[in-house]
Amino acid sequence: MGQQAWLRAGSPVVTLLIGRGLRLLNAGQTGEAEQSFSDAIVLQPALSEAWYQRALVRYHAGNMTGTIQDLAQTVQLEPRDFPAFRTLSQIAEGRGDWKGAYAAWEKVMDLDPKTAGGEERLRILKRKALGEDT
Repeated sequence: MGQQAWLRAGSPVVTLLIGRGLRLLNAGQTGEAEQSFSDAIVLQPALSEAWYQRALVRYHAGNMTGTIQDLAQTVQLEPRDFPAFRTLSQIAEGRGDWKGAYAAWEKVMDLDPKTAGGEERLRILKRKALGEDT
């Protein structure tokens, strides 16, 4: 979901909270940013963008468990959220979970087949996950 889409999807208060959270994140204030996104989630739990943004804050803060939980909620609410799948792939790769990284990247490519460098990354992850020479 693009920035304009979440501006239309959220209530005025939720839109303000997400905007505040983004400003705080850009300023390096991750704790306060996480709270803004959490408040937005409480007010409008079906808004996938709030979950995704909180996942990014948690990722920057090193909270991988929270990040993965928020990303899972993001894709449950918005199954076409390819940035969430991209982030899941990166996390799985960082953990050496090649099958998880490959599965998430396959989803990225299904949703956005023109991703720059996407086919090459898919081949690399497939080789690491399945041991196949592609």
